[in-house]
Formats: sequence, structure tokens, C-alpha cells
Amino acid sequence: MDRLELRAALIAAGVADGYYRIQGIHEPVPTPPDFLFLRRTPEGAWETGAYERGLHQVIARHISESAACAHLLRLLT
Repeated sequence: MDRLELRAALIAAGVADGYYRIQGIHEPVPTPPDFLFLRRTPEGAWETGAYERGLHQVIARHISESAACAHLLRLLT
């Protein structure tokens, strides 16, 4: 699964747009006060985590986009 497929799966599951942010694919404006995220690091790894009170807290690091997408999907459904 890639980020586009993840976005489609979250829409199909009825997950509200403000609950998550997927770097480069789904970046709600205005930015919600708290949400789960998927992003790519400058080194090329993938991270899933939670943004709350102005801080990004990484829950897990992944070596592939697919693994990161699967993890975020599990967190949100």
C-alpha cells in the first residue's frame, strides 16, 4: 500500500479528515490541534506518530512506505 491507497482506504473507512496527516497527500488546512501522521524523514525512513500540543511524537519508524501506511491504517481503524 502506498500513501494514495492509504488515503483511499481511510476515506472508505469513514475516518474524519482532521484525524490524520499524510505528508504530500493529505495535509488539512487549517492544521488540526492534534492528529496522527505519516511522514518521510530526510534520511529516507518513514515515521508514524502523533502530533499533540505542538509536538510531533514518533510512535514507530519504518523502512518502507508500505509498512508505514499499514501501521497508520491500523492506528486509525
